[in-house]
Amino acid sequence: MADFGKRIKEGLPYSLGATWNGKGTNFAIFSANATKAEVCLFDEHGERELERIELPEYTDEIWHGYLPEVHPGMIYGYRMHGPYEPEAGHRFNPHKLLIDPYARGHFGDLTWDPAVFGYKMETADDLSFDERDSASFVPKCVIVDPAFEWQGEPSRRAVPCLPTAGSTAARSRRRPSR
Repeated sequence: MADFGKRIKEGLPYSLGATWNGKGTNFAIFSANATKAEVCLFDEHGERELERIELPEYTDEIWHGYLPEVHPGMIYGYRMHGPYEPEAGHRFNPHKLLIDPYARGHFGDLTWDPAVFGYKMETADDLSFDERDSASFVPKCVIVDPAFEWQGEPSRRAVPCLPTAGSTAARSRRRPSR
């Protein structure tokens, strides 16, 4: 694999997420309190972290960077550095791989394991700091081509929706008024 970290450029603070432009991918993620953000690139199976690259720019609370030649299909996640001060609401832990909240595609499933928690679950002390890497147990993100036609995508999983208060299904389940 190419050494992308040496070729990272400033990129743009918009659009949030991983945006492919035909030549490379811009990564942008919001954090008002992080002191460093890293994008992690994985092999095609999402099993092995190939490279961890620090996003070089911080604009209006957006960490961002552009990686030439990073293309659709590449699997990635983030690691955020910052204060670990649970009492103040900060639980930054770079040992935990995070999915991109703006991702347009996901890969893999969550496997419940003590390593996915930011604290040492076995101690029952949720203020403790856990140094186990969670990457093997969490889903990851996939860079997608914004021009991709999703019709007929064979690997899409249908996700059933529950009836909402205003839906026909919900109205039909209401008790008749007396």
